[in-house]
Amino acid sequence: MKDATDKPSGSQEKSRKLNPLQVIASVFAAGLGVQSSKNRERDFKQGRIGVFIAAGVIFTLLFIASVVFVVQMVVKTAGE
Repeated sequence: MKDATDKPSGSQEKSRKLNPLQVIASVFAAGLGVQSSKNRERDFKQGRIGVFIAAGVIFTLLFIASVVFVVQMVVKTAGE
């Protein structure tokens, strides 16, 4: 009988997919350079490359848009 602290076997671990929140957290952490090696290994074992590429592109576009927005706000308020 297994208890809640038992780790899944190798086949169970590989068959589980990452949920969207885990993908977002991994992309955000990797983008900031603070991804743990444990999560990185989990991502490579359970994740799909296409999902991470799409999430990385979206993260990058949102980051660029937020930087542009902040710069525009600073320039606008500095000109007054």
